[in-house]
Amino acid sequence: MTAEDLFDRQLAAIADRDLEALLGQYHDDATVVRFDRVARGPAEIRDLFAAYLSAEPKVDEIVSVRTTDDVIFYNALMTIAGNRVTTYGTLVIRDGRIWRQTAAAAPLT
Repeated sequence: MTAEDLFDRQLAAIADRDLEALLGQYHDDATVVRFDRVARGPAEIRDLFAAYLSAEPKVDEIVSVRTTDDVIFYNALMTIAGNRVTTYGTLVIRDGRIWRQTAAAAPLT
């Protein structure tokens, strides 16, 4: 499994709004860092992504993505809760799953 495969699965889980598939991507001791909150471990990450998926996120365009063996850095245009945003983030991979994630979104003007 490559970083590209993991990223493709991540995008598919978001498109399908499949919480269990999304959670299956994350390491047991994963941490997700956003400006508005930090989620650590399975329970907090479940709460974070349940709320995220309820906002009906849609990836409109992958603007840029760079991968290495263990890091994915991306920029995407998305619609979240009806608002168009540009998103940036990193996914750090350990043992084939996401171990650390950062994510930020800024409104498109």
